[in-house]
Amino acid sequence: MSARPAAGGGRWVDVPPERLTRWVENFGSRHGGHTIQGLMLTGTDGATAEVLAPPGVPEVDDLDGLRDRAMTPRRIGLLLVRKGAVAAGVAEGATLVASKVDTHYVQGRTAAGGWSQQRFARRRDNQAKAAAADAGAIAGRILLPHVATLTTLVTGGDRTAVDTVLAAPHLAALLPLRHERFLDVPEPRRAVLEDAVALARAVRILVRDP
Repeated sequence: MSARPAAGGGRWVDVPPERLTRWVENFGSRHGGHTIQGLMLTGTDGATAEVLAPPGVPEVDDLDGLRDRAMTPRRIGLLLVRKGAVAAGVAEGATLVASKVDTHYVQGRTAAGGWSQQRFARRRDNQAKAAAADAGAIAGRILLPHVATLTTLVTGGDRTAVDTVLAAPHLAALLPLRHERFLDVPEPRRAVLEDAVALARAVRILVRDP
């Protein structure tokens, strides 16, 4: 499980669906007991925990239903892009059944000024375009053959880079599947992609302490 600060206060906690029941029990223990109304937990001390369905899981209004649906294997597409690195994958439950990870050199920004600044800027722009095209080709090769069976597409890395890749006309079929959740991940590598599968499956909980 991992926790991150939430905009507007509180913190996000990612809980594997298999551990949701235990997490709810521990929440009650930490906060002197709790009540449950739909997907909202309220501790005796005033703490709250709002439980959200993972990407690809139909909305339900009770914890048991959400847990059961979250534990049911579903096919998830993943696309992670950051600078010149891309990782695309298809997960069946917690297992990657198709994947590709690649890197494409993109020169870093140069300091302002100097006779070669424009030349470097043009080179960097060309490298970035080539990296986006390569990422788009990989996304198409890995994701499009499964588009009819995907329940959702979870993206992450650098939002601008992902948006650029998905703007390619041949990837239009993926856009309706894209989930609003965006994963904050480092430069995509195989291990990062595997971790992203766990994050995409996780139940998100917004915890606010009293």
